[in-house]
Amino acid sequence: MILKNKTILVTGGTGSLGQRLIKRILSKELGQPKKIIVFSRDESKQHDMRVKALNSQKKSDNIVFNNFKRILEFRIGDIRNYSDIYSASKEADIIVNCAALKHVPVCEYFPEQAILTNCIGSINLIKCIYEHDLPVKTIVGISTDKAASPINVMGMTKSLQERILVASNIFLKKTKVISVRYGNVIASRGSVIPLFIHQIKNQKNLTITNKEMTRFLLSLDEAVDTVFFALKNANSGDIIVPKAPSCKILDLAEVLSEFKNYKGKIEEIGERPAEKLHEVMVTSEESRHCFPLKNYFKISPMLPELKVGIKKNIRPILREYSSESPVITKTQLKKLLIDKGIIDNKNNFLD
Repeated sequence: MILKNKTILVTGGTGSLGQRLIKRILSKELGQPKKIIVFSRDESKQHDMRVKALNSQKKSDNIVFNNFKRILEFRIGDIRNYSDIYSASKEADIIVNCAALKHVPVCEYFPEQAILTNCIGSINLIKCIYEHDLPVKTIVGISTDKAASPINVMGMTKSLQERILVASNIFLKKTKVISVRYGNVIASRGSVIPLFIHQIKNQKNLTITNKEMTRFLLSLDEAVDTVFFALKNANSGDIIVPKAPSCKILDLAEVLSEFKNYKGKIEEIGERPAEKLHEVMVTSEESRHCFPLKNYFKISPMLPELKVGIKKNIRPILREYSSESPVITKTQLKKLLIDKGIIDNKNNFLD
């Protein structure tokens, strides 16, 4: 089991992905960890997460493990600060870097802040391992579809983060550094579904930015599945991309607006600064060294020193992988929302 007796550091561990990742690690599906270090700069979220976790120690819960207080450790710190991340990394066998500035409009107005977290933070992580010869075995960077052919600051900084992590494999001889790249996460904080649900419950118009906009639909658990798949299967420098269904945002709004007693309408308000019309997870240029796996794609690094692990009988996909086409129907979308626990079959919202 890949996480058995391992110390796992999760930077940005109080975010949506970080919390779900930690819950799944604690379920022991990849083995009983020695310790999980939750690293973030938000003391309130850490406190809430600690209280929630400590109250979950019941045999009926999914999280069942021994010596809880010893296994889960919370650390206040900022990945932008070299000494903070060095202190947190000293014990780690595996690091999952979830720390990020991810909101597109915010990054447009404060690009220097996005650079500091998404780029300099990753450099700090790599430098502290290299300069102190830390025994970290694997680093997983969390990227985004916006890193593919980036048109906004968030995507540009995440694209640079990917390149920083790929290149680090050249001189980090003892550490495998890989990334995962995925698109829209259903019902994550700041995403469109919680916004739509809030607007519907408050009888406000559903605001969409463009009626032609499409997005991939991936659950938090599927995002964690991608991290786990990468830990088990990726080679140094690889970027793992999940295969996921996509839909039109207009269709999503129409399906959710079927909520009983809703009296509002769908309103097109115009695109946000630097917003993409469609999500692209693999560009046409990347497709020449992107290979299909069962439920994922594997983008191999372009650096010749890292080109390993490709079977000769597997051909590259040679096409862009985008949310534009094919999109699922509204009937398929409604079933997906029911399967993911967003609504029930009577169009009631599930908390």
